[in-house]
Amino acid sequence: MKNIPHQSEGSSQEDSFQGTASEEHHDWRLDHWLVAHYADYSRSQWQKAIFAGLVRINAEAVKPSHRLRAGDQIAGRFPEQQKTEIVPTAIDLNFIYEDEHLVVVDKPANLIVHPGKANYSGTLANALVHHFTTLSKTGGEHRPGIVHRLDRDTTGVIVIARSDRIHDHLSGQFENRTVEKEYRAIVWGEVNFDSDYIETHIRAHAKNRERMVVCSEEPEARHASTYYEVLERFRGFTYLKLLPKTGRTHQLRVHLQHIRHPIVADRLYGGRAKLMLSDVVESKEHFREDRLLIARQALHAHRLCLDHPVTGKRMEFVSPLPEDMQTTLNTIREHR
Repeated sequence: MKNIPHQSEGSSQEDSFQGTASEEHHDWRLDHWLVAHYADYSRSQWQKAIFAGLVRINAEAVKPSHRLRAGDQIAGRFPEQQKTEIVPTAIDLNFIYEDEHLVVVDKPANLIVHPGKANYSGTLANALVHHFTTLSKTGGEHRPGIVHRLDRDTTGVIVIARSDRIHDHLSGQFENRTVEKEYRAIVWGEVNFDSDYIETHIRAHAKNRERMVVCSEEPEARHASTYYEVLERFRGFTYLKLLPKTGRTHQLRVHLQHIRHPIVADRLYGGRAKLMLSDVVESKEHFREDRLLIARQALHAHRLCLDHPVTGKRMEFVSPLPEDMQTTLNTIREHR
């Protein structure tokens, strides 16, 4: 969905928007759609804007709970709020690939992708504005170049668009699921099958909006599918390759919790925010000193394949396991 400036009475191009609901967003609530596409504003801000008549569907006033149909034209003005400029910040980034059209970054842990909800500094977006003078604006002023996201503590490959045309092309590949995404994860327990599909529906938790939950098929739920393969087995742990077929929020983390093999050190879905050496060493007979192995979910975006928007060439970008995951894996290999 492209963010297209729309001129309406009493508004400027800078404070208005226009978009079209895709097949993927059929039956979504309007307020959920707005938050998903313009995360700089909260759900309550969008609800107030809708009630105030600032957002319309096919030129008609509606309620926040209005269900979208594919092809609906959504237009309106952004909620009023103090605009916070993205300040260029000199954050070191590891560039896997760069040309005049796109950039591929190896994202480290503890780096938020774009500003929002009080996090307006120290993000990947701040770093990108520092490194590049031209980035796409399709995602909004607080998402320069951002085509897709990784969770704050998920490491690995992320692609950045340097123009709106390139952004639209890349977004189309993600939406049409022609992008191949491969993750690596270390999980608790010994997974039963060598490979399998996990297929569920996912929605936001009713009380904790930070979390997602597996649920039955219902209007607010979205289908989610993940294929996994076991790479290595250990006593009490498994090392997995994950191939998400859909791209839902927290999908891999929720799915692995669902099959009762949560990702190691996953605060939200694993119950424990870190893994210590003492958690891995089975025999404590000669155990001398404990130490931290990993303090964030052991999830890594290892590989991304896509078609270059200009040349059409199929490209593959790979990020090696980061040090904390490699150390954790080596320690498990040694002791388990």
